[in-house]
Amino acid sequence: MKHAVDPTQTSRAYAFEMWMQAPMPMVTLFKTLDVSHLVRLSRRKKIKFNMLMCWCIGRAANDIAEFHMLPVDGRLMLYDTIAVNTIVANRQGEVSSCDIPFSNDLRRFNDDYLRLTRQVAETCANHDLAESMVIGTSALTQCEIDGAVGMYSGIFNNPFLIWGRYRRRLFRTTLRISFQFHHTQMDGAHAARFLDALQREITALKV
Repeated sequence: MKHAVDPTQTSRAYAFEMWMQAPMPMVTLFKTLDVSHLVRLSRRKKIKFNMLMCWCIGRAANDIAEFHMLPVDGRLMLYDTIAVNTIVANRQGEVSSCDIPFSNDLRRFNDDYLRLTRQVAETCANHDLAESMVIGTSALTQCEIDGAVGMYSGIFNNPFLIWGRYRRRLFRTTLRISFQFHHTQMDGAHAARFLDALQREITALKV
């Protein structure tokens, strides 16, 4: 569920006043992650790498209060739950959007991920979770990229992560990601804390 809150009664009061009406309120950070452990788990357990990335993103974000708020239509909304979005190649050769409800239970998240992405691929219809704060992702796995800055439409203010193909080195595998967020929702320090938490979740993941 979601509901509007008075920004002045939250930790985002100053940010709401400063950035809500800014013509370009988005900020983008870049980080190189060590995904060696995730790649090994994916291969050993035959689990999709992208699903594991999405789950770690949800885990890292869920305990950060700012990820449960989002500016929407000039108001600050508070959400009980979060979801992670992934882009799906559908049977028409195009792409569709799929929101996966986050669960701390990896098996449940994996089941939802497989079921919903299959559904979206077959029906070519987006699966949206309007009552959850959705973290967008886009995996451009066909190419290596150093970073990407997402488009700010003025409609969707959701945080968004983009990554390309991971890079193999002698002793580790790395993945360069970009993280875009609305400055009303969080500050750079919150975003950096999230990216550090994401690395810890990736390194500590047990299946």
